[in-house]
Amino acid sequence: MKVDLTKDNFDEEVLQAELPVIVDFWADWCMPCKMVAPLLEQMSEEYEGKLKVGEVNVDEQGELAGRYNVVSIPTLLVFKDGEVVQQQIGAAPRDRLEKLVQPYMD
Repeated sequence: MKVDLTKDNFDEEVLQAELPVIVDFWADWCMPCKMVAPLLEQMSEEYEGKLKVGEVNVDEQGELAGRYNVVSIPTLLVFKDGEVVQQQIGAAPRDRLEKLVQPYMD
C-alpha cells in the first residue's frame, strides 16, 4: 500500500523509516506519472515488509518538492536511513524501478 506523503508526515514516514522508501513525486496532470503509478502500487504489495512506497503530489506539497529540488516529474527518490541513495527522473519500466531499490532491501 502506498503512503500519501505531506510535509506533516514526511520525516516520520520517510526519514525515520526502518525500511528503504521509494518516493514518487507526481501530479494528476502528468501522463508519465500515471504510467509509473501502477508499477509502484504492484511493488508496494509485492515487497511489503521490505520496501515502503510513498507519493508526494507536487501541486499540493510544493514545499517538499522544493526541499528535494524536484523540477521534473515523475521524480523517484530512494531513501535509506534518511538519506537519498538513488534517483530516477522520468517514467521507467518496472525492472528499472526494481534495480533502484534492490540493493537497499534486506
